[in-house]
Amino acid sequence: MNSELSSALETIQPELLAMTRLFGLPDAYWDPPARYQLQAEELPDAYRITFTFDTLSAQRAVPVPSSEDPRSQQLHRRRAARRLCKQTLYDLCHQMTGIHPPWGSLTGVRPTHLMLEALAEGLSPEAATDRLVREYDVTLPKAELLAEIADVQSRLPAPGDSWMDVYIGIPFCTTRCAYCSFSSGEIGDGRLVEPFMEALEREIRACAPLIAQTGRKLRALYVGGGTPTALPEKEFRALLDWIGECFPGALEYTVEAGRPDTLSREKLRAIREAKISRISINPQTMNDRTLQVIGRAHTARQVREAYALAREEGIPHINMDVIAGLPGEDLPDFAYTMEEAVKLRPESLTVHTLAIKRSSRMSLENAPLPDGERTARMVDLGLRTARGLGMVPYYLYRQKYMAGNLENTGYALPGHACLYNVDMMEETSHILALGAGGISKRIWPDEGHITRAPNVANIQEYISRVKEMIRRKQDLFTG
Repeated sequence: MNSELSSALETIQPELLAMTRLFGLPDAYWDPPARYQLQAEELPDAYRITFTFDTLSAQRAVPVPSSEDPRSQQLHRRRAARRLCKQTLYDLCHQMTGIHPPWGSLTGVRPTHLMLEALAEGLSPEAATDRLVREYDVTLPKAELLAEIADVQSRLPAPGDSWMDVYIGIPFCTTRCAYCSFSSGEIGDGRLVEPFMEALEREIRACAPLIAQTGRKLRALYVGGGTPTALPEKEFRALLDWIGECFPGALEYTVEAGRPDTLSREKLRAIREAKISRISINPQTMNDRTLQVIGRAHTARQVREAYALAREEGIPHINMDVIAGLPGEDLPDFAYTMEEAVKLRPESLTVHTLAIKRSSRMSLENAPLPDGERTARMVDLGLRTARGLGMVPYYLYRQKYMAGNLENTGYALPGHACLYNVDMMEETSHILALGAGGISKRIWPDEGHITRAPNVANIQEYISRVKEMIRRKQDLFTG
C-alpha cells in the first residue's frame, strides 16, 4: 500500500468496525485471520479501494484532491481516502445483507457537513440532496431533512472567525440518568459545590478577557452540565451575576434547567432578571414508570408544574428534550409524551434517539438498544409533532451506538433556533469552555481544521488544577 494512503488509513479500524455493526455483522469477522480483505491503491490521479469477503467484492475510486497549500492538501487527501474506504466497505456490507440503513454509508456525528459542503460548491439544494442519495445511499427523507436544516441555518445570524461562544459546565445533578455519560456527578451532600464555584469564578474572571483580547465578539453563551439549576439558590444567583458582569452583550443566553425538581420560583425569577433568553426543561418522557426506570427523581406532574411556573415568571423561550427508544417504551408511550408536549407548547423541541454510551449505567449493565424500526416510528412521530407545533428543524447530529442508526434533531419555532446548538454542531464558531469537562475550540477557517483545549472532567481534579485549565485556554487563543 502507498505510504501516504497507508498513513491516512492506519487508524480507521474503529470506523470500519462501526460500519459493519450498522448491518448487524459479527465483530468476530475482523478477528485474525480477518474475513474482510482491504486493498488500497494510489493511481496516478486517483485513490482506489477494494474490499472482499469470501467471493463477494466491492470497489470504488475517487480523484486525489490537490491544493496549493500543503497542509490543506494533506487534510483533504486524508479525508477523501478515509471516506472512500468506508463507502467501499458499505457497498460490500450492503451486498452481504441487503440492509439499507437510513443514513446510508454515513457514520459520522455531523451529516449536515456534507450538505453544507455541497451547497458551498454551488450545487442547488435539489442537486445536493441527489448527491447524498446517490453517493452515500442516504434515504431521500433524511437527505431532504438535511437540505431543510441547511436552509434554516442560512437565515440565522452568520457565524465566523470574528465571533466566540462561551460554554459554562456545571457538573452536578440530583441523580444520574441510566443513559448518561456526561462529566457530572450527583450533588449529594454538596461538599464540592463551594470549592467548585470558587474555582469556576477564578476561571471565568481570568478567561473572559480573551474574547476582547483576540478581537472577537461574544455570540452565544450556554450554561450546561449536569444540571445548572441543581445548584443551591445562593450559588446559582452568584453564577448569573458573574455571567452578567463578565459576558455582557451576547446575542443569546441559555441555561439548562433540565430537571424540573431543581426549579423554584426564585431561580426562575433570577433567570429572568439576568435576561437569560432561553432555558431547557427536559422531561425526556412524560411516563412516570419510565422516569423511574431511567433514574430521574421527578414525575411528569412536576414537569407540567415547572412549565407553568416558568410561564408565570415570563421566561421567553422554553426548550423541551425527549428521547425516543427509552427502555420499555413503545409507540403509544412516546405518542403520549408528544401529546403532553403539544399541551405545554415549548418554543423548541429536541427529539433524541437513545444512545447507550460506554460509560453509562445502561452500558455497564449490558442493556440492549431498542428495536430500530420501532424507534424510527417514534422519531418520525417527533418530527410530525414538531411540524404540528409550527416548528422547523434547525440542527441535527448523530452518536455512536444509537438505536436504529438514527439521529437527534432540534426543532424550533421561527426566530427561536438556538445559535449555540448550531455553532457547536456545525463547528462554525470558536468556543471558550469553562468548568469541569468543557472543551474549548479554536476554528482555523482558512486551514480547515480545529484545535482543542479540554478541561479535566473530574470535579476534584478541576478544582485543584484550575490554574492549568486557565493557561490551556490562554495558550489556545493567544498562541
